[in-house]
Amino acid sequence: MPSRARERSSLDVGVDLVAIDEVAAALARFGARYKARLFTAREQADCDARGRAAAASYAARFAAKEAVLKVLAPPDVRPPWTDIEVVRRASGACRVALHGAGRQLARRRRLAAWSVSLSHEAGVAVALVAARRAPAPTKGRAR
Repeated sequence: MPSRARERSSLDVGVDLVAIDEVAAALARFGARYKARLFTAREQADCDARGRAAAASYAARFAAKEAVLKVLAPPDVRPPWTDIEVVRRASGACRVALHGAGRQLARRRRLAAWSVSLSHEAGVAVALVAARRAPAPTKGRAR
């Protein structure tokens, strides 16, 4: 039988779509400045290693960052883009890594166990992100 705490936890989900040609145009126009503003060095290395598919990889990661922001739902100032990182595992699957203000916001909102799925096809990149929200701590309730 599930515990009461388990019953009160929830799953927060965010999704986003990005046009690959818009990202390709931004990469062509702003180059390294665009990459440094939005992506960590690790993300840049992974996307650039994709060769001709680099723009699609950047677009999918940007979609993931937007989806993470939808889950984080910052009440005022959003964290810097590079505080949200999409890291490729050895298996090829990706994971979300939060840093700085992104990590602090996730902790305040009790969000953990992040999951991300990326895809791109027909000029569009999509990302689906989910995080488990832990139940609010109970304060002095007798059971």
